[in-house]
Amino acid sequence: MTLKTEDVRNIAQLARLQIDDEAIDQYATDLSNVLELVEQMNALDTSGITPMAHPLDATQRLREDAVTEANLRDKFQNIAPDVEKGLYRVPKVIE
Repeated sequence: MTLKTEDVRNIAQLARLQIDDEAIDQYATDLSNVLELVEQMNALDTSGITPMAHPLDATQRLREDAVTEANLRDKFQNIAPDVEKGLYRVPKVIE
């Protein structure tokens, strides 16, 4: 699929992009190349291909889910300006 300069102007207007007139021909060429690549990829038979979340067969290194800090909730709530039933109270900011 080959885009014309008028197509590029319409796309730029829809995307609210300002493109210089001397650059429109280059954009038309580049966008046409992208569309041709997409057409080539759509022509491939991918029925036997399993979708991948990542191109590399890598697994995430996970750490042990263990508590590493002491519970200091009571200490922090003792110095808080306003606490009720274990929760911090703050002034209402939205009316």
